Amino acid sequence: MIIQSPQRRLKERRTHNNLNRLSATNWSNAWIRWPQLWEASMNAKKTVKSKGPGDVGEFMRELDHPLKRDIEAVRQIILNVDPGISEAIKWNAPSFRKTDFFATVNLRSRDCVQLIFHTGAKVKVTATMGINIADPTGLLKWLAKDRCLVTLGVGKDIQIKRAAFEAVVREWIRWV
Repeated sequence: MIIQSPQRRLKERRTHNNLNRLSATNWSNAWIRWPQLWEASMNAKKTVKSKGPGDVGEFMRELDHPLKRDIEAVRQIILNVDPGISEAIKWNAPSFRKTDFFATVNLRSRDCVQLIFHTGAKVKVTATMGINIADPTGLLKWLAKDRCLVTLGVGKDIQIKRAAFEAVVREWIRWV
């Protein structure tokens, strides 16, 4: 036999009484409203729009990050590689796309600018097959067959690695 304190027994009685107060009419009203609530939630999801290019500028203005100036420089480098590249806020960070998203700034890194190169949100053939990118300077650290981390550094390091980085971006967008 389990011995309970008087406070615990009182709490259990109150909980039991509260459950008894929920009558069948309360539950039936909830079931009647459920389809309406579900439809409203589905409609709300449809009206959510992804942030566009103008929103990246706003995001960057509001961003409190020690490498903000360097991130801005990398953004411009990527956007200048190909006129078809656009940007948006995806995964709570500036992300770049051609036909699908291919790179996202790693804002968790506070000591150097890093980007995650990927093939978008959906699994593609490259996830099993892999991607073949020439990387003579060693910028890429492969995280999976279709995902890698690019560490550019800060300040002058970014400009020193610029040509190699631009070549990697050109190669990568061929796979996306």
